Parts: sequence; C-alpha cells; structure tokens
Amino acid sequence: MTSLPAIDTPFLLNFLVQLLNIASPTGCTDSALEFVEATLRQFSGLTLARTRKGALVARWQGRSDEAPRALTAHVDTLGAMVKEIKPNGRLKLTRIGGLLLNGVETEGCWVLLNNGTKVRGSYLFEDASSHVHGARVNETRRSEDNMEVRLDARTTSAEETRALGIQIGDFVAFDPRVELTEGFVRSRFLDDKACAATLVAAIRALQQAGLQPAQTTYFHFSNYEEVGHGAAAGIPPEVQELLTVDMAAIGAGQTSDEYSVTLCVKDSGGPYHHGFSQKLRALAAAHAIEYRVDIYPYYGSDGEAFWRAGGDVAVALIGPGVDASHNYERTHTLALEATTQWIVAYLLS
Repeated sequence: MTSLPAIDTPFLLNFLVQLLNIASPTGCTDSALEFVEATLRQFSGLTLARTRKGALVARWQGRSDEAPRALTAHVDTLGAMVKEIKPNGRLKLTRIGGLLLNGVETEGCWVLLNNGTKVRGSYLFEDASSHVHGARVNETRRSEDNMEVRLDARTTSAEETRALGIQIGDFVAFDPRVELTEGFVRSRFLDDKACAATLVAAIRALQQAGLQPAQTTYFHFSNYEEVGHGAAAGIPPEVQELLTVDMAAIGAGQTSDEYSVTLCVKDSGGPYHHGFSQKLRALAAAHAIEYRVDIYPYYGSDGEAFWRAGGDVAVALIGPGVDASHNYERTHTLALEATTQWIVAYLLS
C-alpha cells in the first residue's frame, strides 16, 4: 500500500478558524457556504453547484466512474431566531436545533437583520442580578420563556427596539469564541465545521500531490443538518457509498477521545452499513491510522437523513472526537489530522 500524501495542517486550521468565525445558524448559511465555495474554486478539476435547497456540491472526476461516491459534512450550526420583542425592548428567542440554554447563557450574540446589518447583544436569564433576585438566579431552571437578549442599544420598549430594524424571525448567532492553544481547538460549532475543514483539507492534500480520487466523488456541504434533513436531498442518485463526516461524541461510556478519529457503528437511528464500516477499518489498518469505534446514544447524521429520504446507498460515519458537544466544544489537531488522513485513504481506494 502506497503512503498517503501529506496533510497541510496550517491550511486546515486556518480554514477552520475562518469558517468558525462566520455566523451560520441553520437557515442563514449563505456566507459560510460562499466561503467554502470560494476556497474550493482555487482547486482544479472541481465542478461546483448549489442545490435548490442551498447546499453546496462539488464534483471531482475520478479515475473511474464505476462506483461513484459522496462525502458529506454540514456548515449549519445551532442558533436562534427572534420569537418576540418584549415590552422592555429585549428579545425572546426560539432555538434552532439542540441549543443548550445554559451553554450560551451570558454569551455575546448578533441579531442578524434582514437589511444586512446586525445588532450586538448578550443572552441572559431575565432576572440575572443576584443582588436583586437572590437565590432565584441560581435555582431557576432556564427556559426560552425566562431568557432574553439584552441589546447593546438604548432601548427600553418594543417600539424602540423595532426602530432599530429588529423584526420577528431575525436570526441570532452566538459567538463561537475560537481559540487555538497547545494543539487544541476550542470553539462552539466544531460540530460540524471541523469536519467541513477536513473535507477541504483532504481535497487540498490530493491536489498538492497531483492525485485524483479513485472514483468520481461528490462533496456535499449540507446546510440543514441541525434540524434533521440536511442531506435528505442533494446526493446524486448514481452514488453508491455515502461517507458522513461528523463529530464523535465524547463522555462517560464512550471510547472516543479528542486525539483520535472515530468510526461510529450505531447511533439513535440504528446501525450504519456494516460492510462499508469494515472497508474503512481495513483502510485504517493498511495506513496505520489509529481510530476508535463508538456508539452515540443521542445522535443523528446527514447520512441517516438521506436514508430516510429513500437514498439507496451504503452509509458510514467517521469524525474527530469533540468534547462537550453542543456546548463549548473542543478537539485536538491530532484528531483533525487523523480524520483527514482517513478521508484521503478512502478517496484513493
């Protein structure tokens, strides 16, 4: 077995940091997809298109058309929308996806207005002052009804807030707080921008080595995964295998860790395709890629979305270990590199 081309880790991390800093809550992903598309346009041999749903699909002609394949990762993230403008001028939100309220309490955010501007704010418990509300601050369970956006604008009424241009349905994006430290990447929304970065880094690795995929390959960058139907459409019908690249969940009872790539064999939707998973295991062994095998009890993926939509493909799932999923997440460069290496091995197989 020939050695794999080198991974350009600085490129991978730079791309990832830039993508993480582009707000892209589900339903408001155009800027993130435009960034991915602009990066992919720098590579030769890729044909880029958007689905009617808005996902980005890159086609790369392979050495063979016998068994076309696809890989998918999503760029949409958790977030919120304005549900109500309160009489005090502050905002009540409705969550997008599985956003943890205690995970974004006190966090800075942007209200993304329809006119293309944005208003700064922070998300707080409505009775946030311990000097006024005492024990209630600690003891009250957080809910959408008792949390609010405190706007960084001089407003004390619904009328004043509307005068800022804020409307019901405006998207709200929370600060990712990206930091690279000691090989770690700390940020919200590593799910799944870390995996989008590994796809792009894998393409770059092959291009720099003057290689092309063994089979014609589609790279699907999904925009509705966090609400359950991202890759339900957009995977071409001739595709025979779909490799979903999404974060590995770390915690008690799990084998995954922040330094490794994981093969998920089952999640809340049931088992993945055993034969495809076995193929990936053999590739990892052949290229000395260390990996974990895990089951995620509260997890779904874009591969399953395509299955539920009637997709007749073999689906497998790999991804880097991510600590504190759907919270303030963290992974390590080693996991990102291992994931990229496995993708490269698959593309060349």
